[in-house]
Amino acid sequence: MNILLTGSDGFIGSHLFSHLKKKHSVIGLDIKNNNNILSCDLPNNIDLVIHLAGLSGVRDSLTRPTEYWKTNVIGGQRLFDFYKDTRIIYASSSTAWEPWRNPYAMSKYSLEQLQHSNSLGLRFTTVYGPNARENMLIPLIIKNKVHYLNVNHIRDFIHVDDIISAIDTMMSINLTGVIDVGTGVSNKLVDIASYFKLDYIKMIGDETERLDNTADTTVLNKYGWKAKVNLYQYIEENKYVN
Repeated sequence: MNILLTGSDGFIGSHLFSHLKKKHSVIGLDIKNNNNILSCDLPNNIDLVIHLAGLSGVRDSLTRPTEYWKTNVIGGQRLFDFYKDTRIIYASSSTAWEPWRNPYAMSKYSLEQLQHSNSLGLRFTTVYGPNARENMLIPLIIKNKVHYLNVNHIRDFIHVDDIISAIDTMMSINLTGVIDVGTGVSNKLVDIASYFKLDYIKMIGDETERLDNTADTTVLNKYGWKAKVNLYQYIEENKYVN
């Protein structure tokens, strides 16, 4: 299969590229290689598009809303228009359940509203694993560098390997629309902090973020998929790594 993978050099994209190239012909596009989704040449003769390129992060979107809209929505529209007759699987976000909270959430929700007859949006929850951004919570816990926690937040943390297996599962299923991709497990941040005996400043998360992003995994489970990586075990095996 000829696959176009956008965001191929990103956190999830780099893992997915390594996985896909074992069985498929994969073309990767990434802004890190001067392939901006808004302007780069798009290849023809593609059987499947997996679209991961885009700007992420709630906090950053609050100060750069226009950039988020251009990249995530207008860039997505360009891709959808060019590959109007091609299967597209694209990264959305669990934040899209409450799009009014921040520009990132709104950009992902708006991406989901674009017209494409054969697309599937994957609403990822909080992804962790090797090469994740160092300022994300799980890498901070592993390095014992957590400064504060939002004590009212509940998060569904999913390992990048489980994200890859979920995408792999959906590649062989002709499903359209939008589905959640997470473990379905609710993790109170205060419980994680207590288990690993973390010292931190207690904060209350504000209205710009969802209080609970636990995924509904009913659809994925229907097709035989289940998350395999245990969050606590992963942290235990990797904690205090420099």
